[in-house]
Amino acid sequence: MKTDKEIEEMFGLTREDIEELAAPWEAGEIPGVPVGEVIVGRPLKFGEHLKLVGFKETEQKIERMDKRADSLGMKRSDYLRWLVDRDLAAAGIA
Repeated sequence: MKTDKEIEEMFGLTREDIEELAAPWEAGEIPGVPVGEVIVGRPLKFGEHLKLVGFKETEQKIERMDKRADSLGMKRSDYLRWLVDRDLAAAGIA
């Protein structure tokens, strides 16, 4: 386990620096421009019937899909939904 001094040297911040940086966040004052509510996961579909959509693909392509989804901060299913939504919007039938 690292000591406080080792951690401070590693990150270049003292405990006091961290407390000062954390104070606005703890008070609910998040700096920057608000971009809207962050929603994680599958969109809710209340009132609509859902059907399973699936297809088979090679392991190599699935690995590449997962890597791309991860780079976008998504799960595979969210990534695939996002791609379909973008394509339908581009075709004007979303």
